[in-house]
Amino acid sequence: MFARTTPHRPRPSVRPVRRVAVLATAFVALLAPALTACGGDASSTAGGSTLKWASSYFPAHWDPVVSGSGAQFRELALVYASLTRTDESGKAVPDLAESWEYNDTGDRITFHLRSGLTFSDGEPVDAAAVKAAIERAKKQKNSALFGDLTSIESVEADGLDAVLHLSQVDHQIPQLLGQRVLQIASPKAAAAPEKLDQNPVGAGPFVVKQLIPGTKVVLEKNPDYWDAENIHIEDVELVSAPDASTVVSGLRTGVYNFADLDPSQADAAEKAGLDVFVQPGFNASNISLNINKAPFDDDRVVDAIRHAVNRDEFVDKLTFGHGEATDQPFPKGYEAYDPESENAYPYDPAKSKKLLAEAGHAPGDIKLDLVIPSEDPQAEIVQSQLAAVGITVTIKIDKNWATPFFAKDLAFSLYSTTGRDSAVQTLTAHFGPDGPLNLSSPYEPDGFEEAVAKVRRTPLEAPEYKTALREATRAGLESKALVFTYSSPNLMVKTSAVSDLPKNPAHIDWTGVTVSGH
Repeated sequence: MFARTTPHRPRPSVRPVRRVAVLATAFVALLAPALTACGGDASSTAGGSTLKWASSYFPAHWDPVVSGSGAQFRELALVYASLTRTDESGKAVPDLAESWEYNDTGDRITFHLRSGLTFSDGEPVDAAAVKAAIERAKKQKNSALFGDLTSIESVEADGLDAVLHLSQVDHQIPQLLGQRVLQIASPKAAAAPEKLDQNPVGAGPFVVKQLIPGTKVVLEKNPDYWDAENIHIEDVELVSAPDASTVVSGLRTGVYNFADLDPSQADAAEKAGLDVFVQPGFNASNISLNINKAPFDDDRVVDAIRHAVNRDEFVDKLTFGHGEATDQPFPKGYEAYDPESENAYPYDPAKSKKLLAEAGHAPGDIKLDLVIPSEDPQAEIVQSQLAAVGITVTIKIDKNWATPFFAKDLAFSLYSTTGRDSAVQTLTAHFGPDGPLNLSSPYEPDGFEEAVAKVRRTPLEAPEYKTALREATRAGLESKALVFTYSSPNLMVKTSAVSDLPKNPAHIDWTGVTVSGH
């Protein structure tokens, strides 16, 4: 499942406003003595090689099957490794699997795991663990990942070889089974999912020493991690970020040395001499329409909405100029971005009014309920822009918003995602007949199914892959169910003690990163 609605940047939970923790910075700094250990000494870590990370995406769940593939997967990647991971070009490269290959027909892929690896509880990392992870993600009742693995029909475990039998030709699997979708837990620990959820056991670069749910986790370097020689951070203190306005002061005083940053605080951070930077990503927000319900069953009304949207206003007011306007679920420059589809429906309120008149609607005739989980400045912008063309929008808060949204019972809503490493999965989630982000299911645009199938059939290294992928994006953007608005940046901030991070799209990779003393 994708990350839910947010006003400034995608978050891991279903809420449209940025999460404001109740803890003040000073209180967070004093939490360590009060920690109740999940096992072992409850003392906090310290020293020059300690990463002190304040996160607005602090996981509510540490079972990767339950946590899903929203922004919080970056925090879970401290503990869990995957079959593959993503490099700076966005391509899948080896992680727990050292290599893989497809059969000649493209409907079976075999992953060859590294030998001699164990989870932090001593259980072996082998094909049986991969099989267990995939089957649990597909079958566990509270899994947030079952919809991501529909191409996998079955898994055969043979020592260190995991053979995935596919329901269709799909060359996207190495991209799919990276850190977002298949973080692999110890099968022994996962036998009790409720315990794993707050006592994570993986084969990643760090091991949990103690954890306070929703507040703080302390980790130490995993000496048995397959790439331990390139992990130079000895300890990690990950805390749930307090109010955005206090993050900068926490960095200045040494409470933290790394954090994700609200755009409203970027100027203050730069003036404080901190290193503000953007990690590449796939964030995209949209207005969701249900064309199975009036008035969106009229194409002229849908087009009127499209032309009423001023994307620059979202960027200026919600990202303080740090984001980008977008009319696609991919950033410009990414291989799936389709230049031919750019600005297909430019901001034109006069044309919007004309279309509404042609559809027989006088100003004020159309009255819409915009249903969202909680207060959201993004909703207010939509309300204002549609009012300017004669559409009255009432913002309604439904704390149980997720139920009617994913049941496709709403007519009008908002959504934001952090995307996927597999571009095809991003497309099908938005535009496919069963896509979780397609409020108009089972509708899909004409030609989309075949365009996506063509991409799946095309190996990623084939010269025709990019052309096929962009054709699928173009077909998807014919959808009348979504109006994309803006992309919020993955804005980060660190002190000079932390070296530069790899620019892996949407990921936070600690390989090669150092933390110096003060």
